[in-house]
Amino acid sequence: MEGLRQIRVGWEGVFYPPGMQRKKQHPLELISQCFDMVEVNISIYGHLQPELVKLWARKVAANPQFVFTAKLHRSFTHSPIAVMEPTSAATIKPNDEDERLAREGLEALASTGKLGALLIQFPVSFKNTSLNREYLETLLRQFIEFPRVVEVRHDTWDNPETLVYFTERNISFCNIDQPLIGRSIDATEHVTSPVGYVRLHGRNYDQWFEPDSGADRYNYLYSEPELAGWKDKIARIAQKAEVTYVVTNNHFEARAGVNALQMKHMISGKRVHATETLLRRYPELKNIAGPIADESSEHLFRLSS
Repeated sequence: MEGLRQIRVGWEGVFYPPGMQRKKQHPLELISQCFDMVEVNISIYGHLQPELVKLWARKVAANPQFVFTAKLHRSFTHSPIAVMEPTSAATIKPNDEDERLAREGLEALASTGKLGALLIQFPVSFKNTSLNREYLETLLRQFIEFPRVVEVRHDTWDNPETLVYFTERNISFCNIDQPLIGRSIDATEHVTSPVGYVRLHGRNYDQWFEPDSGADRYNYLYSEPELAGWKDKIARIAQKAEVTYVVTNNHFEARAGVNALQMKHMISGKRVHATETLLRRYPELKNIAGPIADESSEHLFRLSS
């Protein structure tokens, strides 16, 4: 794909084959044989531990291109009483200890040279209001030393004013695919910094807002035509960005891994590597993928011009 700089495609969540503990293998050692990036999800639920992220960096050292993107802890982005009230600047309550721990983990990861971006992910109830814009401005200054990506899901944010605001502050706008329900933001292809970012959540309309469905909300397997539509958007994003991260988040039964591999194949035009366990579970992958030497899971890859 002439003219593209870097595209890194992958899936959030890890599929572990049997025998990992017995073999004393770390999943990242195998992942980094196939891909160049992982989006860290656990950091939204618990602060990153410096020693753990340094271990991660050592496990991927054989692949010098490998990087991590990490979600900011939910104390900065989600209301602890979201069931009762919408998430907003009035209900988000991070404290000094949250900032200390979040910064400690992120700085440790950045010190390894493996931090690609910090993902600041808000729920759909976080609307574009003056109070929320003021809070976002403060939050972005708090973590100004990191490449920042903001994911907003309410369509009030999709306007020229927001894009100018992000561009002036060197903030990446996260383009997402999600079920379009109510005021959910539609698919975009905005580039407001050198970092392009895309997250594919799936289109499980039936269970998207079911509070008891858990992982079932991500029970969605993109069809090849659906992925092809995003491939074209990603190509246009990559023409404007220096590096583009594409993360599949439809992680029910490793379906994100399947779609990430399909997207990788679509973009590169080459056969990809998959684990034996994934190939057995999804035999349709055999048309585009062959097994890797050691079994593990799939995440991401890098395509350079």
